[in-house]
Amino acid sequence: MFRFLKKLSPRKNTASGAASDRGILVFENTSEVIQAEKRLKGLGFPIAVKGPPPEIQKGCDLVIEFPLMEKLTIERHLEAAGLHPLAVVPVTAPLLEPVSLFHTKDYGRYLMVRAANMKITVDKESLRIVNISGGGCPDVPYLADRLVGQSLGEAPQPREIGHTLCGYALQLAYEELCRRCSP
Repeated sequence: MFRFLKKLSPRKNTASGAASDRGILVFENTSEVIQAEKRLKGLGFPIAVKGPPPEIQKGCDLVIEFPLMEKLTIERHLEAAGLHPLAVVPVTAPLLEPVSLFHTKDYGRYLMVRAANMKITVDKESLRIVNISGGGCPDVPYLADRLVGQSLGEAPQPREIGHTLCGYALQLAYEELCRRCSP
């Protein structure tokens, strides 16, 4: 499936003539993405978890976008951690662009952030969580029960109480909401 990606040459920036400076790491499953993200962020790499480009999308998965100049160092760190990406792909064309996981909707008094399929909504005045929805994982009702009614500052972080892709996506939405609501 990914063989064709390795044959592509780096995209040229028409303004500067420079090759693409970003790549994506494609993993077998979401658990590996989460482990790789934790490891690479812990080492200080400027990475971002995103949705896979449509060309390589295969379901409920994620990719890690990284600076292409760090490719060899990142591969060494992942190898040391026992993490083996299926592919390391330069972003060479618009079809290979990773997709942002975040969508925000302002409903006046309420602000909703969606990450992947999980949504979290807060009252902008009190910063109380008023709704958790989306996903299909078994821990979504539990996450909603624990978070709804709490303020962003009081609520446990979803990663502390959830253990599925939905819990991970909710953590990303929670963090984005905290960024948007902080003074």
